[in-house]
Amino acid sequence: MRTFDGLDAIPHGYGPSAVTIGKFDGVHQGHRAVIAKLREIAEERRLEAVAITFDRHPAAFHAPDRCPPQLISTRQKLQLLATTGLDATVLLHYDAALAANSADEFVRRYLVEALGARVLLVGHDFRYGRGNEGDVGLLRRQGEELGFEVVVVDDVVPEGGRRVSSTWIRELLEAGEVEHAAELLGHVPTMSGLVVHGFKRGRELGYPTANLAPDAEGFIPGDGVYAGWLVDGGVRYPAAISVGDNPTFEGVRQKQVEAYVLDRDLDLYDHVVGIEFAHRVRGMEKFDGVDALIAQMGLDVERVRELVA
Repeated sequence: MRTFDGLDAIPHGYGPSAVTIGKFDGVHQGHRAVIAKLREIAEERRLEAVAITFDRHPAAFHAPDRCPPQLISTRQKLQLLATTGLDATVLLHYDAALAANSADEFVRRYLVEALGARVLLVGHDFRYGRGNEGDVGLLRRQGEELGFEVVVVDDVVPEGGRRVSSTWIRELLEAGEVEHAAELLGHVPTMSGLVVHGFKRGRELGYPTANLAPDAEGFIPGDGVYAGWLVDGGVRYPAAISVGDNPTFEGVRQKQVEAYVLDRDLDLYDHVVGIEFAHRVRGMEKFDGVDALIAQMGLDVERVRELVA
């Protein structure tokens, strides 16, 4: 997959293309269904399959106080989009200049002139242009004028009747339901970050952990203990993962993410690692002393071993 960082990076005369546009937060099953349809159309008509996305949620520009936390970073999003079979992704910087484009300007500049769009795939509630003035009806009229077809794709609605969305996945992760979230995502919820020095209590207790830096990428699931993997240099190691403030001790910052790699003593300081959350083992608890905590940690590790080792 080629990545074009902004409109100016798209080669002159690129296309013709089949295009879809979205935030793609999580690159979940709903997004993947749209991209699969896009690729099918592109292959049939010998077009380039292209996704347009943004370097941040539009709400981060328009209403930052109401912008939801993102499931993945921009870097993670591009990595996931690269696994979908797209020919290219256009990454737009969402700023005042982009937001100021009218619906007509956006379609002409970004779709027709830059990408040679012949087909555009959107959801039924798609909005675009300054102040969200454009809708599917206007888009169809523009397509008739400018020579592209608009295909409206249905939501992905699993059994139960709720459409797959980043909002739903966010709710599941906040509740610690990482298995259900993984089903909707189509991949295991993952964080990525630098391993930093912590309080070293895990090592003192016999379970040395790799602590992620506070600016780690990805959505932090609800407090608790999880079974999953730590990924370092392309190697996946089974791990018991703790999320939270460890209430047995004082002075621990909120939402600390740390992973104990089973049966390995690895020097991971200053490594950028991935943390994959596969199963929730239990919630976060306050124990009556260190001995009770160590006993529970032993049980946790054995449960993790059963689940992922």
